[in-house]
Amino acid sequence: MNNKINFIIPEEVLLESTQKLNEATELLKPYLIALTPRERKTIPKMSDKTVPFVEKNLEYCETAPQFAPPYMDSEALYGDMKVTQQLTPLFRTVKALNDGLDDTIMEAGGEAFVNALSYYNSVKNAAKSNIPGAKSIYDDLKKRFEREKTGNGTPPAKEE
Repeated sequence: MNNKINFIIPEEVLLESTQKLNEATELLKPYLIALTPRERKTIPKMSDKTVPFVEKNLEYCETAPQFAPPYMDSEALYGDMKVTQQLTPLFRTVKALNDGLDDTIMEAGGEAFVNALSYYNSVKNAAKSNIPGAKSIYDDLKKRFEREKTGNGTPPAKEE
């Protein structure tokens, strides 16, 4: 396995990043909402193709307001589109950060696990060879791979 993660992030960088993320969170908090899973499913989604359509509608509401139905709130359309335009660049920045964090954590975790398995297998072989001190370490580490038994004495189904 190629060791892509061969660095330690300085504590100052982590502290400053955490502080700035917390500051951004606090600044935006009054303007962010939370949706339920059900709401997320039922709300029409605005994709990249939909943005120009909504923008054209907004322009036409201004240049040809006579076609706006009486139940439609043109000011709300303007406000909703403005918030969408304001938050989209922030969302893209945060998403890129999220993707980078996720990829780096996954790689670092994978590399750590592979190295830990190498150590574990070495201890396992040492325990089989009755090398002093190896058995207690092996007995402690092997717990990760032991399966719990269900009420009927059989191992549970494998988790995926």
